[in-house]
Amino acid sequence: MTPAAVLLDFGGVLADAPPQRAAPPELVLRIYNLIKGGLTPGEIQRSLTAGAAGYAAWRDEDWPDELPQAEVWERFVIAGWPAEAQARVRTAIPRLSYDWAWRDGWRLRPGIAEALALLAGRGVALAVVSNTLSGAAHRDFLDKQGVGRLFAAQIYSDEAGVRKPNPQMIWNATDSLGVAPADCWFVGDSRRRDVLCARRADAGRAILMISGRTRGEDPTGWPDPDHEIDDGFGLLQLL
Repeated sequence: MTPAAVLLDFGGVLADAPPQRAAPPELVLRIYNLIKGGLTPGEIQRSLTAGAAGYAAWRDEDWPDELPQAEVWERFVIAGWPAEAQARVRTAIPRLSYDWAWRDGWRLRPGIAEALALLAGRGVALAVVSNTLSGAAHRDFLDKQGVGRLFAAQIYSDEAGVRKPNPQMIWNATDSLGVAPADCWFVGDSRRRDVLCARRADAGRAILMISGRTRGEDPTGWPDPDHEIDDGFGLLQLL
């Protein structure tokens, strides 16, 4: 049966990128210039690397609320910095968060453009449901790829105030689309976040798209999906 809507995660489903440093050199340089050399590039790099690790550990909490961008920087990156450097960073939080979230190597996963086009052509509503520090970065990438216009809703944790596996992320999307969760498919690449979120939200089907994250995740104790697929072509086969 064709679903009323298909909800898709961003990283590992719609797009993927090669591994990137937790402290991209371009971001280090931007912050160094912003704070007028108040810290060395090495100190900034270490703060960003440690901050990314701390934020990642915090994200593993169950049913988490999302932190505002400013709190991510305050809690995990700039705590302990000189007061003037902290103040300068606070003036540029949205831009810095965008730069930290952006990946130059992002590419649509194989078959995704074709699957989205088929779904849209069949009148199936589409939505993005993604955990991220900056939904604006994800929106811009999808627009640049020419597929952003196909999504009737884009739900990002930094804007929603909650993170998957909190089912509110899916419910925000289904409320926006005007469809019941039971009539939707949810496609993600993580059992502990996406499949669990789909089960908690009573989504019609939970579909696991295999990615590097999936392969690095211990499946023990997490729900099984209804289907496993390799990429967008696998989603086409299900349709």
